[in-house]
Amino acid sequence: MSVKFLVHHENDSVGVAVVDIAPNTDAEGRYRDQAGELRVKVTEAVPLGHKIAIKSMAKGDQVLEYGAVIGLATKDIGLGEAVHVHNLKGQRWN
Repeated sequence: MSVKFLVHHENDSVGVAVVDIAPNTDAEGRYRDQAGELRVKVTEAVPLGHKIAIKSMAKGDQVLEYGAVIGLATKDIGLGEAVHVHNLKGQRWN
């Protein structure tokens, strides 16, 4: 299986797709600066460059990328869901 997403920091709640990922795909991901891989069952399409939830998040939870808060979940987000403007309020706009 080839790598389909990268995780920038060990505490992140999202990874970034390095290819288009189709729904119902078992996707392999890797951490950028450490050994180890993750496998996530992708539940919806995640286009190249978009985020995928590598943890479940509740509405109001902080979403972490690069080890930093990038925004808040505007609704519950399940493991393997796409994370974008439909379920994320960016920190810049708070």
